[in-house]
Amino acid sequence: MERAKIRLCVEHPLGEGQAVPLNEAQAHYLFGVMRQGPGARVALFNGRDGEWTAEVAEAAKKRGTLICLGQAAPQLNPPDLWLIFAPIKKERTDFIVEKAAELGCARILPVQTEFTNAGRIKQDRLQAHAMEAAEQCLGTFVPTVDDMASLRKLLDGWDPARRILWADESLAGAAETLAGLTPGPWAILIGPEGGFSESERAKLRALPFVTPVSLGPRILRADTAACAAITLWQSALGDWR
Repeated sequence: MERAKIRLCVEHPLGEGQAVPLNEAQAHYLFGVMRQGPGARVALFNGRDGEWTAEVAEAAKKRGTLICLGQAAPQLNPPDLWLIFAPIKKERTDFIVEKAAELGCARILPVQTEFTNAGRIKQDRLQAHAMEAAEQCLGTFVPTVDDMASLRKLLDGWDPARRILWADESLAGAAETLAGLTPGPWAILIGPEGGFSESERAKLRALPFVTPVSLGPRILRADTAACAAITLWQSALGDWR
């Protein structure tokens, strides 16, 4: 079945003949902004059941109902990769979350470090950015965006079975490969604009599940480093192989 151009992420189960109600925001977007009406085709996904083509059965100002017609694409989940990063300026934090969703991260964890500039984040807004990225990029999975936590507390409670790839700017120099590392549960750690403090560096170096890595000969901004590190990991250990 041909894929519809308008895509919505919903919470309802999807299957042939399944009725899917729209919330007020979705109804406004579909009927008020996109000017769709009964009979229009829409692509739906929920992060579990793949992408389904649905038809508008009921259209109102604040509500609506779609009926699933058939599956247009199977469910595609990302590899077991998390991104840990220190939030920066608002637009660049938005960028990091969007690109992490596009590049195939399963979970996104903002952390407070000693040099983190952002005092707080709006978790619901960042989660919405992750959802929009999946909608726009034909994704069928939306990564969870956690609320901001302390890096130290996160590391203290960390499951060592999930290794951490630390993009250490102090190692800038010769490009590295990840050929010697094994696939499995991983997380990528990106520091703040001011880098990690010496005490944070000492803690990271002492943890056996942390692997520092160079991202090449240049010092990268935090948002660029996140994209570079995810790309490096996906190419060597993820689903780009």
